[in-house]
Amino acid sequence: MNKYLAEFLGTYALVFAGTGAIVIDQQTNGSITHVGIAITFGLIVMSMIYAFGEISGAHINPAVTIAFTIAGRFPINKVPLYVFSQLSGATLASLTLKALFPANLLLGASLPLGSEGQSFLLECLLTFFLMLVIINVSTGSKEQGLFAGLAIGAVVCLEAMFAGPICGASMNPARSFGPALVSRHFSSLWVYILAPITGAFAAVPVSHILKPELKRKMP
Repeated sequence: MNKYLAEFLGTYALVFAGTGAIVIDQQTNGSITHVGIAITFGLIVMSMIYAFGEISGAHINPAVTIAFTIAGRFPINKVPLYVFSQLSGATLASLTLKALFPANLLLGASLPLGSEGQSFLLECLLTFFLMLVIINVSTGSKEQGLFAGLAIGAVVCLEAMFAGPICGASMNPARSFGPALVSRHFSSLWVYILAPITGAFAAVPVSHILKPELKRKMP
């Protein structure tokens, strides 16, 4: 159970800090700024990897868990409870923010600025490159090691920095699911569930072409 608890806590922290930065930025008329929000997401991802990488792998993202399974690095029988833990952590984090800021209507929900098609493609590409980094710096299905947290956190920060204003730069179905469920904004949720999974899926065969030895890095 320690693996599932780690995924629950890691995803809770990610959504609480990341979408919390969005909510507080709105509540304080931009005191956090977009750059601050991007840095917050990057730092919390990095911190959770260092905290829980050796316990659960610190996936804190259903798309990452699914991609590791497709890559043959993660047992399929653990996927349902991993994803449940991640979605539960994200939902509880959004409920916490709702209790703290009841007047906030969106709670950091992922919403496209332009068309849903534009955001779908952006989310696919963002998650594709994120997963390429993850699968190359991880050991088996575990995001751990001296540089893994730094590299993955930096990619999250970078992609949130330039793409966040357009698509939200979610790259994580759980991160979008929690705020959408609690704020009841479901209109574009399908984008933020399917696009990250598609992008992460596409990264697996590409990583195996680039580095065939990755196929042998089983957990």
